Amino acid sequence: MRFSNLSLFILLFVFEVLPQTDSGKTLIIPSLTEIKLSLNSDSLPALNQVNPKLEFPKPDYLLLGGLGTAYVGSIVGIHLYQQNAWWSGERGEFRIIDDWDYALSIDKVGHFFAPAILAHAFSVGLEAARVDYGTGIWISSAAALLFQLYVEFEDGFAKQWGFSTGDAIMDVAGAAYPVFQYYYPFLYNFQPRFSYLPTNLGKEGHNAGQKLIVVDDYEGQKFWLSVRVNNLFGKEFEKFWPDFLMLTVGYGVRELDGRGGGKSDIYIGFDFDYETLPLFGPIWQMWKNSFGFIKFPMPAVRITNGVAFFGLAF
Repeated sequence: MRFSNLSLFILLFVFEVLPQTDSGKTLIIPSLTEIKLSLNSDSLPALNQVNPKLEFPKPDYLLLGGLGTAYVGSIVGIHLYQQNAWWSGERGEFRIIDDWDYALSIDKVGHFFAPAILAHAFSVGLEAARVDYGTGIWISSAAALLFQLYVEFEDGFAKQWGFSTGDAIMDVAGAAYPVFQYYYPFLYNFQPRFSYLPTNLGKEGHNAGQKLIVVDDYEGQKFWLSVRVNNLFGKEFEKFWPDFLMLTVGYGVRELDGRGGGKSDIYIGFDFDYETLPLFGPIWQMWKNSFGFIKFPMPAVRITNGVAFFGLAF
């Protein structure tokens, strides 16, 4: 996943934090035109002439323009960074590679996660600009996918890399997930999450001159799928399972040698549901939704390559 952590933080800050300076912009409530009717019989025929309609706030085009400018500016800035960090070598004809086994596929899981969280960040900005939520979901997912595929396309001309079909497929899946959640709310019970504990950060990579950054420190990363158990099993289950406790399955890697070798680990553990925090209002909800992409340190068991218990799994 050749996408810098600095780049991701920039985009998240621009599209999540900055638009929230006015809390009133995050809550969209349609106003119903007031209709006064007399209850005498003479007025009843007039009911056929009543044309009530919902009036929605118009989008904040100034904020939209600012977000659009920030989006383009972020792409330019990230391009300059990537140009120096990854694309500074020889360039050749566009080529396609099949690298599903690269880094034991944890890279592919990251390519699902990245557009999902980017789409969330973009949707927060669009909601602040009073864009219809459903429309905003489509726009934000498309923008996240466009950005990810742009990076893949540039990789295709780098002799050291190539356009990865596996990366692109996972990019599409990750960008599509928020759309599926919107149309099938049941999927909100399955939350992709990320945790990180530096392992090889700053060390030399397997490529000449490469310094590992967060997104390349694969052995420090774990990706999780956390489940809202009570929502799946109903009220009877709530008698012995607290609402705040989620069940999670995680994936991580160890001892990568750069040639396809290493160990892949599966974890089963607990996670915390930020939605249960008694914090209300649009700003607090935005932060709860955003932290929902981060795995909370809780007990877990590794069930592969030797069973091991972790009191706080990162």
